[in-house]
Amino acid sequence: MMKKKSISASKASLFFFLCQMISALDVPLDLSQPPTITQQSPKDYIVDPRENIVIQCEAKGKPPPSFSWTRNGTHFDIDKDELVTMKPNSGTLVINIMNGGKAEAYEGVYQCTARNERGAAISNNIVIRPSRSPLWTKEKLEPNQVREGDSLVLHCRPPVGLPPPIIFWMDNAFQRLPQSERVSQGLNGDLYFSNVQPEDTREDYICYARFNHTQTIQQKQPISVKVFSMDSLNDTIAANLSDTDIYGAKPVTERPPILLTPTGTTSNKVELRGNVLLLECIAAGLPTPVIRWIKEGGELPANRTFFENFKKTLKIIDVSEADSGNYKCIARNILGSTHHVISVTVKAAPYWITAPRNLVLSPGEDGSLICRANGNPKPSISWLSNGVPIAIAPEDPSRKVDGDTIIFSAVQERSSAVYQCNASNEYGYLLANAFVNVLAEPPRILTPANKLYQVILDSPALIDCAYFGSPKPEIEWFKGVKGSILRGNEYVFHDNGTLEIPVAQKDSSGTYTCVARNELGKIQNEVQLEVKDPTLIIKQPEYKVIQRYGHVSFECIIKHDSTLIPTVIWLKDNDELPDDERFLVGKDNLTIMNVTDKDDGTYTCIVNTTLDSVSASAVLTVVARPNPPFDLELTGQLERSIELSWIPGDENNSPITSFVIEYEDGLHEPGVWHYQTEVPGSQTTVQLKLSPYVNYSFRVIAVNEIGRSQPSEPSEQYLTKSANPDENPSNVQGIGSEPDNLVITWESLKGFQSNGPGLQYKVSWRQKDVDDEWTSVVVANVSKYIVSGTPTFVPYEIKVQALNDLGYAPEPSEVIGHSGEDLPMVAPGNVQVHVINSTLAKVHWDPVPLKSVRGHLQGYKVYYWKVQSLSRRSKRHIEKKILTFRGNKTFGMLPGLEPYSSYKLNVRVVNGKGEGPASPDKVFKTPEGVPSSPSFLKITNPTLDSLTLEWGSPTHPNGILISYILKFQPINNTHELGPLVEIRIPANESSLILKNLNYSTRYKFYFNAQTSVGSGSQITEEAVTIMDEAMASRQVDIATQGWFIGLMCAVALLILILLIVCFIRRNKGGKYPVKEKEDAHADPEIQPMKEDDGTFGEYSDAEDHKPLKKGSRTPSDRTVKKEDSDDSLVDYGEGVNGQFNEDGSFIGQYSGKKEKEPAEGNESSEAPSPVNAMNSFV
Repeated sequence: MMKKKSISASKASLFFFLCQMISALDVPLDLSQPPTITQQSPKDYIVDPRENIVIQCEAKGKPPPSFSWTRNGTHFDIDKDELVTMKPNSGTLVINIMNGGKAEAYEGVYQCTARNERGAAISNNIVIRPSRSPLWTKEKLEPNQVREGDSLVLHCRPPVGLPPPIIFWMDNAFQRLPQSERVSQGLNGDLYFSNVQPEDTREDYICYARFNHTQTIQQKQPISVKVFSMDSLNDTIAANLSDTDIYGAKPVTERPPILLTPTGTTSNKVELRGNVLLLECIAAGLPTPVIRWIKEGGELPANRTFFENFKKTLKIIDVSEADSGNYKCIARNILGSTHHVISVTVKAAPYWITAPRNLVLSPGEDGSLICRANGNPKPSISWLSNGVPIAIAPEDPSRKVDGDTIIFSAVQERSSAVYQCNASNEYGYLLANAFVNVLAEPPRILTPANKLYQVILDSPALIDCAYFGSPKPEIEWFKGVKGSILRGNEYVFHDNGTLEIPVAQKDSSGTYTCVARNELGKIQNEVQLEVKDPTLIIKQPEYKVIQRYGHVSFECIIKHDSTLIPTVIWLKDNDELPDDERFLVGKDNLTIMNVTDKDDGTYTCIVNTTLDSVSASAVLTVVARPNPPFDLELTGQLERSIELSWIPGDENNSPITSFVIEYEDGLHEPGVWHYQTEVPGSQTTVQLKLSPYVNYSFRVIAVNEIGRSQPSEPSEQYLTKSANPDENPSNVQGIGSEPDNLVITWESLKGFQSNGPGLQYKVSWRQKDVDDEWTSVVVANVSKYIVSGTPTFVPYEIKVQALNDLGYAPEPSEVIGHSGEDLPMVAPGNVQVHVINSTLAKVHWDPVPLKSVRGHLQGYKVYYWKVQSLSRRSKRHIEKKILTFRGNKTFGMLPGLEPYSSYKLNVRVVNGKGEGPASPDKVFKTPEGVPSSPSFLKITNPTLDSLTLEWGSPTHPNGILISYILKFQPINNTHELGPLVEIRIPANESSLILKNLNYSTRYKFYFNAQTSVGSGSQITEEAVTIMDEAMASRQVDIATQGWFIGLMCAVALLILILLIVCFIRRNKGGKYPVKEKEDAHADPEIQPMKEDDGTFGEYSDAEDHKPLKKGSRTPSDRTVKKEDSDDSLVDYGEGVNGQFNEDGSFIGQYSGKKEKEPAEGNESSEAPSPVNAMNSFV
């Protein structure tokens, strides 16, 4: 939160203004004026007898005053005492004690008089007393022997010193004696015990008196206190006396409170106004009484009431008459209460209501001096003139005394004098000097010319015009050199000449002129006012929570007037930052590195300029894991429970959420700590359940949001008594490892579960539904026992009971186990197979008799394998497959079979020991399926009207092939498909020559195989018949002509330009006509003729009607490869075989990138076209 400092803007200006009001009444020292006392020693002046005595008296006046002194009411002639001197130009006395004088010889009441031709001023009566620190008188102190529980007062009775000493109690080691509600020091210095305890026994109760004025400490002789308990007291008396009333006394008994101080039921107290009221009540009693204070018929004053000395002392500061009344202290314990009423009366030494002030008058003027004071009782007022009672002072016709007022009329220069007002009652006096100075002086302005005043925007501006003149001048203010007189509510005009602008604005800046005039003259003065922008903290530090050893930064970004230079100071808890290199102060921030716990606190950014100050604070909270708990205590020890209590460690600013209690068993697992329980963070005690025969130690871990504390120190150990086991082993099982045994296992009890020494186990078993009697054996602390000679896989009833040296655990529960398993004896019968389709079959079997399983039935396993393919009659490596069916299932599905194949299978039963015998092999066959695609398709030997096709049979015929299906259709130059032709080819064929085809035509072929079930997947390929030889010759002839070469170059240049335009349009998302054709149907790419062998390039698609990948080529063996197509127009545009219309649309054939040509030239047999000619040319 941003806040202004106390001395800023308006408050500083107000302070300045008040000072100016006082100084405006001062007469300039170059003018005649009576003396004024400016400095004097205090009324009650206690001096150090070892040092020189300096009694101050300073005064001013014109002409400079002379000084004289009285001592005890008579003139003090300092010239006759060589030890007394007066300072030059001063009235201050110096009494040279250090040169052999004695301070006691100069005790007395001193008064100073300062005098010049216009009057005499006097000082207060100054009482000089040397301080005293006398020694304790020697006394014989008897030892204090006190019965336990009684009250006791050790008296200090310090010597009377001046001023009174400060009392405190210490021991021989100079350590202060601890005080509490039971033992405390009273206001008189005595040490009070409400009740004594054995620990109060000691021989060095020493009272010390410290005399601050002489810096000395006096020590009383040590006081001895011995406290007897009732038992020891009775033993002592019984050894010396035969029979007394004390002998056989009862133990210490509780007693109701009684007051040790003050005594009685009522008392009176008088205190002076403005002092501190201290009231005290100390009570005895057992248990120790508690003190409470009330004011009868009223409330204790808020904000001025404090309780000290464990509420035994009531303290009220700055008391007034309203604090008079009856104050009651009440002492209470469980046996009763007592009280005391103190009647407080507040008296008052005289205090000023209106003190007389200096009066400056011009000849013929009127005036008055007023002296009003109050007190209790009401003070009397007396007047003096130049130090002489006014009744016997020289007559002045212009003066009239009227009680507390002196009235002056038509004064003349001879009326100048110093008047003293004395207000006194039985508790003190007040003395004030005030002069009447009669002068005739024209105005003068004391404020320097062109003085610059600077204030902050929206704060008060106080512009000074200190003046003097007699008669008193009138003051007027103007803004600017030729401005009009200032009037109105926006200005405040003070009597001392100050002009106040309550809320200064920017337009308040400028020149202000002050004019002072009286009947003797006129004078003016100009001053300057500048209004500055306030200093602001625009980014204040913010509340931070940081973990220990982290880094934290506070920001303090400011905005200020450009003409003011700010200074930024950082404080921690309103004090300077620690001198530590971890604190880094930047321009706009404070950074603390490696934060520790001591960095916790409030950080304040203070920005100071010459005119204002602002500050903002933020709290840093350093959090960390809690400190470990301590002082672990075990109470309420029982056989099976105990109470653990502890004291939490420091939570380190993050509340403790829980406590974790752990235990160690020093008997069975020393050094290993186990979790016991967890309790909420508000709980510091817990009742813990215990097990017998465990040597417990406990520790506590505190948990907060930051983490877990270190473990506390272990508690004391507690060994519980032995007992019978409370529980039996768990997880008892009976499982045979061999066909003729039973292995009984269990989880052993842990050490602390044994409840005593000699832990053993009684293992019992009997065959279920066969044996009536249990067979039992007692084994050592193990976890397994093997019973031999059992029948194969029969049920047994089993139980395991714990026991130790003290007896058995409760009767255990029974579990069912089985002796060992053997392999099944019988194979499943009636195995049947139902073929569902060419790849799936279902198998059935009859379950085997349970007795033949000779163990736990786990399920059935089906072994199956392919014997051969019916279509190829070729044997291969037999790979058996296994399917397991859990439980008592009698059927299952066999997936993933191959069509048109012969399979065998058998079934076996499975138990925990293994598999039984296999059922007889069952043969089954799968029906035919559709074949896979032919392994390859090659197109060779293109001619003008024929193509040769070669293919490979399917890799997986999945039956008997009955034929091949060939479909083909032409593709024209616009990539449209022609009529589809279908040919059925016998299954034993592997090639075919297609005749009567069109020359120079591309064809697409679709090829697949067939079984009786249907057609398999097809493979596709494309090929081109060659061109007519004559046409090719003409193309070559044209291509060799010069004019044609030039034409082709121009066409090539045009194509290049159009390609660039096409590329740009494509990048901008343009769509070309060719794209529409691509979307309409498949777009095979016609390759340029390869010039090395005269054949045409070919391509293939993985699927029909997909555009081809750029520049795809069939390998030299004409095998078909499946590739994904790529229809990017960028790729199409890279080829040189293409034409464009005038509108830039792409026509002609797609082409791949041109292959590298042999060195000896080439021929093309394509139809004549500019594109083809270009190909030949390039």
